[in-house]
Amino acid sequence: MSHDRARVRSVVFLATGVLALPALAGCSSNDEAGRPVAGQDVAPAARDLVADGGTMNWAVDELPETFNSFQADADEATARVAGAVLPSLFRLDAQGRAQRNADFLESAEVVEREPQQVVLYKLNQQAVWSDGREIGADDFAAQWRALSGRDSAYWTARNAGYDRIAKIERGANNLEVRVTFAKPYADWRSLFSPLYPKQIMGTPDSFNDGARRKLKVTAGPFALGGTDRKAGDVTLERNARWWGSPAKLNKIVLREVGRAERAEALAEGRVDLAAIDAAEAGRISQAARDKGSEGPLTHGPGATITPARALRSWAIAHGSDEEAADTEIEARAKTRKAVRRYATEQEGLRGYVVRKSLEPAYTQLALNGSEGPLADDRVRRAVARALDREELAKAVLKPLGLPAEPVGSHLALAGQQAYADNSGALGEQDTAEARALLADAGWTPGALLKGKKEEGEKEKTAGGESDAKDEKAGKKPKDSADGGDGDDSGNSDSDDGTYIVGEEDGKPGDTGTTVLAPAPAAAYQRAVLNRQADVLGLARREADKEKKKEPADHARQDRRDQAKGGAPGAYAPKGTAAPKGSGAKGAAAAGPLAKDGKPLTLRFVLPSGDGSEQLRTVADRISRMLQKIGIRTETAKVADESYFKDHIASGQYDLALYSWPASAFPATDARPIFAKPVPAADGSLNVEQNYTRVGTDHIDQLFDQAVGELDEETSRSLVKKADARIWAEAGSIPLYQRPQLMAARPNLANAGAFGFQAPRYEDIGFLKPGAKPSGGPAAK
Repeated sequence: MSHDRARVRSVVFLATGVLALPALAGCSSNDEAGRPVAGQDVAPAARDLVADGGTMNWAVDELPETFNSFQADADEATARVAGAVLPSLFRLDAQGRAQRNADFLESAEVVEREPQQVVLYKLNQQAVWSDGREIGADDFAAQWRALSGRDSAYWTARNAGYDRIAKIERGANNLEVRVTFAKPYADWRSLFSPLYPKQIMGTPDSFNDGARRKLKVTAGPFALGGTDRKAGDVTLERNARWWGSPAKLNKIVLREVGRAERAEALAEGRVDLAAIDAAEAGRISQAARDKGSEGPLTHGPGATITPARALRSWAIAHGSDEEAADTEIEARAKTRKAVRRYATEQEGLRGYVVRKSLEPAYTQLALNGSEGPLADDRVRRAVARALDREELAKAVLKPLGLPAEPVGSHLALAGQQAYADNSGALGEQDTAEARALLADAGWTPGALLKGKKEEGEKEKTAGGESDAKDEKAGKKPKDSADGGDGDDSGNSDSDDGTYIVGEEDGKPGDTGTTVLAPAPAAAYQRAVLNRQADVLGLARREADKEKKKEPADHARQDRRDQAKGGAPGAYAPKGTAAPKGSGAKGAAAAGPLAKDGKPLTLRFVLPSGDGSEQLRTVADRISRMLQKIGIRTETAKVADESYFKDHIASGQYDLALYSWPASAFPATDARPIFAKPVPAADGSLNVEQNYTRVGTDHIDQLFDQAVGELDEETSRSLVKKADARIWAEAGSIPLYQRPQLMAARPNLANAGAFGFQAPRYEDIGFLKPGAKPSGGPAAK
């Protein structure tokens, strides 16, 4: 994918005649996509209001290990450099849609479809590399050969799209490039962005090693000036050969500043722009409010010292117990030092403002469907129906002053062309329906545990496969600590970071009669839900005519209203009653569910680092929602560095929270995330990037059809249909769009929380004295 690139009135009945599809909000595809939930916040200013010159220091987590965007260790810093110094034929706009970059392209279009797809690129006649050579077909061909996958000597991370190209040739002149495809490719705009010169792509050695530490030839508003790894800086300098609007800044310095050091670096004025978390944003806002005030700060390390505590501390420090006095004196000195340091930092933070939007990425709840209870799609759908996604979104975004709307698609975000809210395929939170689904799957409340092991042995619980694996590996199993509702911080008294939400905690069990679902039901449910996913697209199209008569403003609310009713496939079979007492209060009182003598317990794996408080808060709320339907969660906090590699990627979890970036090309970029896992030659399971291990042949077929369909509306319709199917499988549940918080100098223009849109590096700069930005955050 490009380096820029991370909702019918009529009631339709299914053929069975048993379950009715609830009315779905329909509208045209443009109305479905809507607008981004939050706009940019970049202090926009016309170029004539921006001063010429100056250096802007931009914080990055780490210096890039490579400047080659197509290598496996390319990261965000790699993308920053590539965006400023290399051609990008298409760039993302404020709605996350790919737009032609006129600095490099005069036009690009499909000129032939039969017998093969041919795309003709007409290049800007001024477009040249920094060595003076014209950008042309040779560069396109070299990049194709390197990324096609045909030569294993090139160490590439991906070849999607390039493997479909048959040939590349010069057109009528040097400014034309003809690309002929062996197989139709809908996402052809994703290719050649960034575009590297043939000097880098031409040989395996130059590709593998030549672009890791330097880029001798570039073509952008900036050029790569140098890298000082000791100082932790990468310098980009204004490109004298740039033919577009000249860069306002003389230099952009990408400065390595770890997340834990951001507040200190900002306070010291070492950076002008930096991504920050909610706590740091709060400190900047407090610093602005404190400006001009006198006396000690009412927040920070000294704010918790009450007069009573201060008096007690003084008494201990001056008491007869010399050891206690020495300890207290030392503690008092540390506190005074911390207070002074905090106050000094707050003074420095007054020189910044917080710019905020939503990242082009969403956080999801992942459900590992490879084994245990979650291998049953009814259990996964029950988990999904237990979640109040709107509450979770509000918990994260509302305190930040950002719009809190649950994400309705796995494959796009609001504003993007492929976006449609397909969450109706599962429906929103419904405790009774969730309990009924679990009952149909055989999980019942109040069941006695059978087959208990001898005293001293740890009892195996469903969903606790990780304990068994730990025993085999010679590791000591974690002891589960009983837990109640907990608090939002997710704190626990257990020493190993593991606790269980959903234990009975001495609460009386429900003595009501257990109502079991009729069998067989699993196959029936799957068929109904899959049919629902198919009908989503049909119903939407059938309602388009009627919807056009209504104001477009009602579209989104209609979608929400229908989604709240859920789709038939998200319900247990007709006649399946939820267990007695399955309401919000009754469910918790009924105690945990059990099957075959084992309680329903899911292992929730979370990162333990300081920067993951938000995820742990969300996880705690999810655990309490699941407790209401009788599911216990055993939470394990693991080191940040091992969280993804050793737990998510390896499948050592039942529930987890992590994020995926949105793409303007979901047919290409999202396929490996949702592809059905297949056995590899060595007997292992090839999951690509599908870490939930949940997928179907039909979903794969829809992606394949979408990526090969050159009619754009038809291709997007197939993508939306695939998304409905993904919702139906309930392997992952999109929750909310991630917040994007940036600390910026008040006079820094055209930079901040970019949202979807790719930065225009040449327009970034500092305002002239007396000049003001043209507005605040972009309107929705």
